[in-house]
Amino acid sequence: MDTKHDYIEINRKSWNTKTEAHIESDFYDMKGFLSGKTSLNTIELQHLDNLSGKSVLHLQCHFGQDSISISKLGADVVGVDLSDVAIDKAQQLAKKMGTNTRFICSDVYDLPNHLDEQFDVVFSSYGTIGWLPDLNLWAKVVSKFLKPRGKFVFVEFHPVAWMFDDNFEKIDYRYFNSGEIVEVSQGTYADQHADIEIKTVSWNHSLAEVMSSLLQNGLEIISFEEFDYSPYNNFKNMVEAAPRKFRIAHLDNKIPLIYALTAVKKLNNK
Repeated sequence: MDTKHDYIEINRKSWNTKTEAHIESDFYDMKGFLSGKTSLNTIELQHLDNLSGKSVLHLQCHFGQDSISISKLGADVVGVDLSDVAIDKAQQLAKKMGTNTRFICSDVYDLPNHLDEQFDVVFSSYGTIGWLPDLNLWAKVVSKFLKPRGKFVFVEFHPVAWMFDDNFEKIDYRYFNSGEIVEVSQGTYADQHADIEIKTVSWNHSLAEVMSSLLQNGLEIISFEEFDYSPYNNFKNMVEAAPRKFRIAHLDNKIPLIYALTAVKKLNNK
C-alpha cells in the first residue's frame, strides 16, 4: 500500500469540506429528498431488487441520502463513511426523516474494529473505490461483512472516464493503477463554482483489478454491465441526452461512464 501521504486524513478533511457544500447544492436536491424523493437511480435499484426485511451495509455512504432511501424500501441499514461531518449530517437527516438508519464513522479498512455483524447485502456506489489504495483489502472487508450467499451490489464510474483530463479533451492518466494521484482542485462535482479548495489523494483501478479482488476473496460475480451515460451531471462538458442520462457532449455515446456488478459470497466462505 502506498503511504507516501496520509491519505485518510487528507481525504477526510476534503470530504468534511465538500459535505458542507453538498448539503446546500442543487445536485443533492435536499428539498426534494426531504419531501419524499428517493436518491437512488434506476441502475442500482434494479441490482438491489427487493430489500424488504433485508439487512444492508452501505460502504462510503457520504451524508446518508442513499442509506436512508434504502431504509425506506424496508431494509435495516448501516451506513459507513470516513467523514465525521458527513456522518453527523447523516444522523441528523435520519432522525429528521424518522428512519432507523444507523451510521458509523470509519474508513473502510478499519470497519472490522467498529462493527461485528454480517449482512444480506453490501452496497457501494459512485465514486468510492478511487479513494482506496488496496482493492484486495477492500474486497476482504466486503466479504467479511456478507452472510454466506449474501449479495454485493457495486455501481461505479468506469475507469475509462478517469483516464481523461477534467475537460475530457486528452488522456492524462493510465487506465491501470500506477499509485497515488495527489491533486488540488477548486469547487466540487456537486457545485463546480463553490468557493473551496480541496486536496485529495486517489487511485485509478482497472476492471480487472476490481473483479480479481472480489474473486480472490470468495465472491462469485453473477452480473456485469457497462453504460454509456452517467445518471449524474458530475463531469465538465456534459449534456443530458435523455432524462437522467448525461454524456460528455463532444464524446456522445462513444465511451463507457458507468459499470455495475453483482457478486454473491460463496457458501464455503465464513
